[in-house]
Amino acid sequence: MAIEYLKKAAKSPETETDTARKVVTEMLAEIERRGEAAVREYALKLDRWPGEIVVTPEEIERRTRDIPAAVKRDIEWATGQVRAFALAQRNSIHDFETELTPGLIAGQKLVACNVAGCYVPTGRYAHIASAYMSIATAKAAGVRTVIACSTPFQGEGIHPHVLYAMRVAGADVIMTLGGVQAIAAMAYGLFTGKPADIIVGPGNKFVAEAKRMLFGKVGIDVFAGPSEIAVIADDTADPTIVASDLVGQAEHGHESPAWLMTTSRALAERVLQAMPALIDDLPAAAKDAAGAAWRDYGEVVLATSREEIVAVSDRTAPEHLEVHAADLDWWLASLSNYGSLFLGEETTVAFGDKASGPNHILPTKGAARYSAGLSVHKFLKPLTWQRMERRGNRQVAQVTARISRLEGMEAHARTGDARLAKYFPGETFDKGEPVRG
Repeated sequence: MAIEYLKKAAKSPETETDTARKVVTEMLAEIERRGEAAVREYALKLDRWPGEIVVTPEEIERRTRDIPAAVKRDIEWATGQVRAFALAQRNSIHDFETELTPGLIAGQKLVACNVAGCYVPTGRYAHIASAYMSIATAKAAGVRTVIACSTPFQGEGIHPHVLYAMRVAGADVIMTLGGVQAIAAMAYGLFTGKPADIIVGPGNKFVAEAKRMLFGKVGIDVFAGPSEIAVIADDTADPTIVASDLVGQAEHGHESPAWLMTTSRALAERVLQAMPALIDDLPAAAKDAAGAAWRDYGEVVLATSREEIVAVSDRTAPEHLEVHAADLDWWLASLSNYGSLFLGEETTVAFGDKASGPNHILPTKGAARYSAGLSVHKFLKPLTWQRMERRGNRQVAQVTARISRLEGMEAHARTGDARLAKYFPGETFDKGEPVRG
């Protein structure tokens, strides 16, 4: 494979993971031991929030009433896009039953989780879109109770635009909490009396580590890390658009990888030339984040064929994958590992992040090799059931008895024996050799 790195990342997301573990371990232990009192102390210490945790309907109304009508319309429209896509996903899967053998009927019943916790980060940016991405999707899946948390913003509670998005998306309970303490509060049912069955939503490395450590006690959406983008481009791509899209995702944070994979050296060189000026033109916070991300985590990979690009991309398994290349149908058919795919120059990750419809909460750090992003499926349990007529026992009970005895499980086998004796008295069956000793 003739792969050349015109720019190689100095770091990987794993570089920073260990730094969060000690802090999160101590915080979770303290919150589990002391409950709501510990959460309030962390909220005051880390977020300078002394106020009430659960936001009342009256407070929601007070803090969102002055949002301009145009802003409300945009949030409502984008929420509608996400809700429509999530409902289409829900309608694509269904309950069923099938007769496997005469007298044996088995089926699937899709049941939503009872309680979902949705975390909406508000750090460097107010992530309005993350509110409706998680909450509207949970509601489309049929979750009965959705508890949403977000960090206080500038000492005034949850950012009004985030708060409005939470309400429009359908949150049942909203709490002014951020970070590890928010994840723990939802997991343990603090302030609500309703422990979450699943916790979803993006966050910093401390939030991601808290979700990872609580996995098993609760379900989670994905093992999340810093936001990622990969752009596949050939000589038909516009280097300015490609560079703009790379910078657009590097803006997320200092540790956000941005990869360009291309078969065109000329395009790669033009993108490399364009990046510094695009970053330098950003506002201060975005410039700082994107500059560090591109310096430490940016890569430009040059390959000789599109098949080599597919191999590199699938090995990387990026969270967001854009394709700026000819023959988009070939790329759609050939690529298999990504969180979400954006085909053609006309779409971009930012559209998916904010308003186009498919969910933006996606696997990172290579998890797209085995996991998809957030969808209604994450909130649904495909539960199986079966019932059987007596005639169905004739074959199933015999096979069960024989396999159980081969495994050495005599008690299992005898549950089949008992039914054969009751339903078919006087008949002789091959039930295997009884387990001795």
